[in-house]
Amino acid sequence: MLKTKLLHPEILAALGGAGHGAQILIADGNFPFGTGANPTARRVYLNLAPGLVAVTDVLRVLVDVIPIEAAQVMSPASGDEPPIFAEFRKLLPKEIALQPLGRFEFYDAAREPNTALVIATGEQRVYANLLLTIGVVMP
Repeated sequence: MLKTKLLHPEILAALGGAGHGAQILIADGNFPFGTGANPTARRVYLNLAPGLVAVTDVLRVLVDVIPIEAAQVMSPASGDEPPIFAEFRKLLPKEIALQPLGRFEFYDAAREPNTALVIATGEQRVYANLLLTIGVVMP
């Protein structure tokens, strides 16, 4: 039995194989999981039902497991900030600023070879996609 909050074997395996600079996509229920991310990235489907599991639930666990170097978000064309961005800021380390990308720019970033893991959620809030870059564990 593990003592960490993260118990999901596939996510643990993907994180164990990822390193500095690798990216993790936590995607909402509207994200095109099959085509909107690196085809070689491991996909883990936590989208049990609409609203289950939320992107913030996944983020809450991951921040205690991996060092986070950067966080990119999908920003609406209107320029309005979705309310979930404030929740992301509360959960992320204080020194991490959200880097907004347009929808298609975000898809391009998620398709990059560095995206090692895609976590599909049942998140119903729009623009609730988050692309995390793994940082370094200092000695």
